[in-house]
Amino acid sequence: MYHHSVKRIDKQRELNEALTPLSRFAETYNETLPLGFPHASNKALQKFQTSYPLLFKNDNSWSINKHRKRFMDWYMTHHMGAGEKRER
Repeated sequence: MYHHSVKRIDKQRELNEALTPLSRFAETYNETLPLGFPHASNKALQKFQTSYPLLFKNDNSWSINKHRKRFMDWYMTHHMGAGEKRER
């Protein structure tokens, strides 16, 4: 039983650390979003990427570990003020 839970944790860690394209990040981000948070649109993610180019200095890849919390903080302040409609 212990061995099975370690495998699941390792698999989750791999998913969180994996570098993915914007579209896959958006999908994973929206699937794991806490209740009450607005869903991310590709447009919003692109604006975030433009606003924080140093987070993407090596390539255009996204990872849950590196970008999720930063995007959530940024999006909560910019989403509310911009009046963007939520995309699901």
